[in-house]
Amino acid sequence: MGGESRFLPPTDFTMKELLIEEDSPGLTDVPGFRVSGVACDIRELGNDRLDLALVASTEPCAAAAVFTRNRVRAAPVDLSRELLGRGDAFFGIVANSGNANACTGGQGMTDAKTMGRLAEQGIGAPPGSVFVCSTGRIGRALPMDRVEAGIREAAGSLAATPEQGARAADAILTSDTCRKTVTVRFDYGGKTVTVAGMAKGAGMIEPNMATMLAFIGTDMAAPAPVLQEMLSAGVAESYNAITVDGDMSTNDTVILLANGKSGVALAEGEGELAGKFRQALRKVNDVLAEKIVSDGEKITKVVEVLVTGATGAADAEKVARTIGNSLLVKSSWYGEDPNWGRLASAAGASGAVFDPDRLDLYYNDVPVLAAGTPRRENEARWRDIVRAKRFTVRLDLNAGEGRFRLLATDLTEGYVAFNKTE
Repeated sequence: MGGESRFLPPTDFTMKELLIEEDSPGLTDVPGFRVSGVACDIRELGNDRLDLALVASTEPCAAAAVFTRNRVRAAPVDLSRELLGRGDAFFGIVANSGNANACTGGQGMTDAKTMGRLAEQGIGAPPGSVFVCSTGRIGRALPMDRVEAGIREAAGSLAATPEQGARAADAILTSDTCRKTVTVRFDYGGKTVTVAGMAKGAGMIEPNMATMLAFIGTDMAAPAPVLQEMLSAGVAESYNAITVDGDMSTNDTVILLANGKSGVALAEGEGELAGKFRQALRKVNDVLAEKIVSDGEKITKVVEVLVTGATGAADAEKVARTIGNSLLVKSSWYGEDPNWGRLASAAGASGAVFDPDRLDLYYNDVPVLAAGTPRRENEARWRDIVRAKRFTVRLDLNAGEGRFRLLATDLTEGYVAFNKTE
């Protein structure tokens, strides 16, 4: 990661104008935000693992959010969607790990609303102004006595310190092996605008979206519709362009809060400020998405699948997703076997329209197929490439201008063992 974003389109505003910290404290870098992370044993395992996070803004925020497209949605997802639809000002987010509060019937919605109400009372915010998120095991009721105690403790621990930023980021993790945070800053009109975020996700990862949470804050002011358009566009090219295991979750949520603390305000329409903020927001999403896929459960490789020359973007996406989610392809990546026939077969099975006799295929920049003809003289170089922890497979269908980029992973026996039980 780092350097020029692979997700971003060409722009006059270069990435060099962004100050990027990829392992930052996260949301506490944004003026006006306080956070906390506490342990209240939501998993009921008798341990002191951090499992509840609270995010609070001192100023009212405009908000945008993107949620899972799974028809089986967790109660907090439905509640937060309802709150967003009201279009009111928001003051924060309360989130727990260890329990998804999904498939929990009417009690699940009651518990989600209780979490929101307790958080609002704890930070002194009006009703309906705090989003609620959960992640963890599906089908179990929340231990609300523990959750209530945790929210009260979290409200009393709120701070704008790096230590609490780290605790909050750790509190939302489940099978993750590392904290996922990033901060991006840029200057405008003599003032500094900050965009920062934290995320979780490692398994049950497939676009639209994945079993992931991402919370992003900025001290810029902007109308909610502008934030929503920019967030939705960024999600499409970041979190929705990664896959670990091809499974869509019940709980995934990305929330953006803008509190205006910097004194920099973005109005409707495009312009220099809009371009800078769009780039900063997409860089935050880019980094967090790459951190999620790079932390996939028991993976050993991250593979960039780049499809170009398709009849349209939809066909390019079909090819990329079919390759990235193929068990045969993923297993060969783990085995460090340049079995390009599996990639070609997956492309052909995707439903995309192209002529196999015009297909070009590369590992990194080394040709594998040229106009459908194998380049066997490069086999030793292919094998060297697939031994790396990260490499690119590129397919040019030579059928049009459509393109799509997907970050995928290999599949290991460790993933199977890890997911036999929870």
